[in-house]
Amino acid sequence: MSTLPPNGQPLSGQVAAITGAASGIGLASTEALLGAGARVVLVDRDAAALAAQCQRLNAHHGEGRALALEIDLLDPAACATLLERVLALAGGLHIFHANAGSYVGGDLVDADPAAIDRMLHLNINVVMKNVHDVLPHFIAQGSGDVLVTSSLAAHFPTPWEPVYAASKWAIDCFVQTVRRQVFRHGVRVGAISPGPVITALLADWPPEKLAQAKANGTLLDPAEVGEVIRFMLTRPRGMTIRDVVMLPSQFDL
Repeated sequence: MSTLPPNGQPLSGQVAAITGAASGIGLASTEALLGAGARVVLVDRDAAALAAQCQRLNAHHGEGRALALEIDLLDPAACATLLERVLALAGGLHIFHANAGSYVGGDLVDADPAAIDRMLHLNINVVMKNVHDVLPHFIAQGSGDVLVTSSLAAHFPTPWEPVYAASKWAIDCFVQTVRRQVFRHGVRVGAISPGPVITALLADWPPEKLAQAKANGTLLDPAEVGEVIRFMLTRPRGMTIRDVVMLPSQFDL
């Protein structure tokens, strides 16, 4: 017997909040969850991009399905308001996708220390603080999903991005340990770890490496990641997809 709601949309009636949602994987996740019936709060610091995307998404999925929330997550005071502002805007929260992140690649000796600080703060500290803040809400309602965008770099010591890879190794450990603390409360925690995806994060790749990857078909499209995110979040509640590693079939480690 089907467990889908009458409208056939598995996430109907649920609210998702997605950080870094105005572009890339965050936008692809938004599209996928809207398609599954959820309302989505798009969290990003780019007000113009948020407004444009929400207008487009609501025109396609129905007015009020995509909700814009402008927050600079690197501002500690603003970051701490995420849950209360999501609840005020959408009236609930069932899925939180911690997706916002940045990238520092290349040789460590060439990296800008300020860029390292910013990336580690966004990729690790902000994720931990956001998850810390939404968990009491999920625990109180007896269910919820936390999904974190990790990376293939969390599973392989990638020599061309030691700082970025280290941040994702840290967050992968965070996901696996927090999951074991909260599963008894009906809260699922998982990570999606894509290989190279066509997003703005690849802007720091050496031009010759990016050109070669595009030519060889060794990049994923964000929409492909969105499809997997939808799969993870629509499994029966008795099943947790803890880790998904996805990479282009022609990608050679």
